[in-house]
Amino acid sequence: MARSDRIEKEVAGISRLQRDELVALWITAHGHPPPRGVKRGLLERSAAWHLQSRRLGSHSKAVRRFLRQGIASLATTDEAVLKDTDSGVSGSAKPAASDPVARPAPPPALPALASGTRLVRTWNGRPHVIDVVEDGFVFEGKTFRSLSAIARRITGTRWSGPRFFGIAGR
Repeated sequence: MARSDRIEKEVAGISRLQRDELVALWITAHGHPPPRGVKRGLLERSAAWHLQSRRLGSHSKAVRRFLRQGIASLATTDEAVLKDTDSGVSGSAKPAASDPVARPAPPPALPALASGTRLVRTWNGRPHVIDVVEDGFVFEGKTFRSLSAIARRITGTRWSGPRFFGIAGR
């Protein structure tokens, strides 16, 4: 049996494992338990990827370098967005341990969306275009006061509009 055939057979066998076996493979691969609520499919894909990377080798040095650079640029972008949206109030100062009413810092303010800005979100394979206007947001020819109302209209469930459209702070 060829090497690739053996690997294919092993990968196919992952679907027959019990969930606790998949969790054990996750812990071995990642060094910690999977997040709560992780679906079986992700556990299986993780196990399959790690099995294949052990047998065939992981990403090349060039790909790992590319991924590190991409992650670093995202981190820089996030920091820039947080700096741009800072309302001038320092949210990073930690309250003194002796302060009896210490409260967590409020989340950073969302960036203001200028009139004329266009948001595009693809949902279930269909792009949805929202135009920002002075008195709200235009979607399918109708003006809405909030992005959350539009997200609910698109998905049929409650969503944070800014998060759904990718403009919420992280």
